[in-house]
Amino acid sequence: MKRLRSFVSITLIGGLLVILPIVIFAWLVDWLLGLVHALIQPLSLWLVEQTTFTNYVADALGVLLLLSGCFLIGLFIKTSVGEWVHDQIDAWLTRLAPGYKTIREVVSQLLGGEGNTSLLKGDVCRAYIMGRAAGVSVTAIVTAKHANGDFTVYAPTAPIPTSGFVYHLSADCVDMLPHVSVEEAMRTVIACGSGSQVISEIPDGDAKLEYSKNEKGR
Repeated sequence: MKRLRSFVSITLIGGLLVILPIVIFAWLVDWLLGLVHALIQPLSLWLVEQTTFTNYVADALGVLLLLSGCFLIGLFIKTSVGEWVHDQIDAWLTRLAPGYKTIREVVSQLLGGEGNTSLLKGDVCRAYIMGRAAGVSVTAIVTAKHANGDFTVYAPTAPIPTSGFVYHLSADCVDMLPHVSVEEAMRTVIACGSGSQVISEIPDGDAKLEYSKNEKGR
């Protein structure tokens, strides 16, 4: 009976490990498509009413027009006039819309812009948040490098990496890990530390040279 329970539980867990990622991915895709559809729905309805387009064609054109609009806005704000208009609108919203400034800074940090490096393209590091002597370190992403040599790092928490802590550390408390990508680091966080061997593995090739420089710099 014990073997039967063990077999059933192990088989069930194995099935969940296969099904859950697919279900979660499908849910995220469905949520994203629903969000995009809500944005383009007025335009799609207008196209269906005014033309012979089907709903699918109208939706595809709506997405294309939305992306084109974003591209044109990006081109416009690269001009001196566009930059001035953006600054005026940004200043007006900052004064009158509570929370706008915070949302803008979060989006800017995630996607890059305004001198920020995208968090998704940041540098992974091992941060000794209590000092190197304490021997306690966390997986973190460098979000800012300061003129005095200090670092600001973001340490995501498991299993939800979108929440975490921000630390301001001196250079001797930060070990850069050029051989580890942000995606690899985030996977270890989501998995509650599973697979963290990549953090301590000695890299090969160019990454090994960079890693050696960091070790000597300490």
